Amino acid sequence: MNLQSFLKLVRTRWVTVFVTTLIGLAAASVISLLTTPLYQASTRLFVSTPAGESLFDVYQGNLFSQQRVVSYTQLLMGQTLAQRTIDKLGLDMSAADLQKHVTATAKPDTVLINVDVVDKSAVRARDIANTLSDEFVQFVGELETPTSGAKAEVRVIVEQHASTPHSPVVPKTVRNIGLGLAAGLLLGLGLAVLHDVLDNTVKDREVLEELTHTGLVGSIPLDKHRAAEPAISFESDNSSIAEAFRKLRTNLQFLAVDHPPRVIVVASSVPNEGKSTTAINLALALAEAEHKVVLVDGDMRRPMLDKYLNLVGSAGFSTVLSGAASLSDVLQKSEFPGLTVLTSGPIPPNPSELLASIAAKRLLAELREQFDYVIIDSSPLLAVTDAALLAAGSDGVLLMTRFGSTKREQLSHSVRSLTDVGASVLGAVFTMVPSRGAAAYSYNYNYNYGDVPQDVKGRSHKKSTAGPAGESIEAANDSAR
Repeated sequence: MNLQSFLKLVRTRWVTVFVTTLIGLAAASVISLLTTPLYQASTRLFVSTPAGESLFDVYQGNLFSQQRVVSYTQLLMGQTLAQRTIDKLGLDMSAADLQKHVTATAKPDTVLINVDVVDKSAVRARDIANTLSDEFVQFVGELETPTSGAKAEVRVIVEQHASTPHSPVVPKTVRNIGLGLAAGLLLGLGLAVLHDVLDNTVKDREVLEELTHTGLVGSIPLDKHRAAEPAISFESDNSSIAEAFRKLRTNLQFLAVDHPPRVIVVASSVPNEGKSTTAINLALALAEAEHKVVLVDGDMRRPMLDKYLNLVGSAGFSTVLSGAASLSDVLQKSEFPGLTVLTSGPIPPNPSELLASIAAKRLLAELREQFDYVIIDSSPLLAVTDAALLAAGSDGVLLMTRFGSTKREQLSHSVRSLTDVGASVLGAVFTMVPSRGAAAYSYNYNYNYGDVPQDVKGRSHKKSTAGPAGESIEAANDSAR
């Protein structure tokens, strides 16, 4: 991963990084607030020996003092001196407890000893440090005085007494917040990288083209307004999503100049990938260019185009295939100029058999003769075989891939399903591509292709509040009825 990829990842996963950093800061703040404040009082001891008459004697005396200093630091933190201090001050603690709060350190090549005492009380920390140092002076005098009563060879004095500390040394709030900030940021970046490594959804053009073995012919941005109105009025709309469909129309016309595709299946791997909305608006974009276009609802499991376009759905594709009506009887003019629609019709008990029939091939051939373009909205490829059957009788398939949602293995299986039936993948289309940041918007397409309603004649044909993936929120209302 280079720097550019890393920065792109951070921009994409900035919420994760930001939230984790806040958690790190909050944790550091809570720890600082819950930590009992401790105050530190310090004294400094000076160790000396009697001065000699010669330079050699002075050197030997200093060396002797430095050697003593190392041992004295251990005595200062020992049990004997701790107990003497407790007895002198009348403290309510054990010698072992006091030892944990005393630290003695000696500076290298000096005869100075620093004694630090920490305690919950600033005054008590001062008193313990001063009393401990005074007791140590007496204690050394007792240890270093010869039994013969001669003068002691080593003398310790308290060079600096402890004063009352004004601020606690624990907790170190600034340090804790800095560490919490750094830890939260590093953890957030780590989670972002880990999520990217484990993420098997398709978000890159290179990955999409590698999996589909074809080129990217369109990139449709996420547009929340399509939830209320899937169809775009191209005569008056110059928004980014309208321009994206116009660009898709242009790319489609240049896919095969000698033999341009005219019967096109719009398919997706799974529901909720923008298949129906793309089929509708691709047909409208082609109609805007003054082509004769027919939009066919080839989803005989859960047809939605009649609701999206406010058309009659009781007669359509399945009606013609069953021989109950002719094609001219069921074709409907939409409210958009140049666009004719063949709705799905009543839901049959055997959609796959109907779509694989000779009658279906003849119907598509008849539509080809009457129109410049035949755009077919199909069922998801991984749900049932309907889309693959339609694709086998078409000029090619436009394969929808929802940005950051469609999984790689789903896309690979879809391509394999199309290849198995000899269908041609004309190109891949990215749908619901966020323009800036990560757009949190979801569309529901929760129905079972195995469940076929028994009564479809009573369905409402009012304008639907459908999501831009072409999957209607009204499905919940239908199931409730």
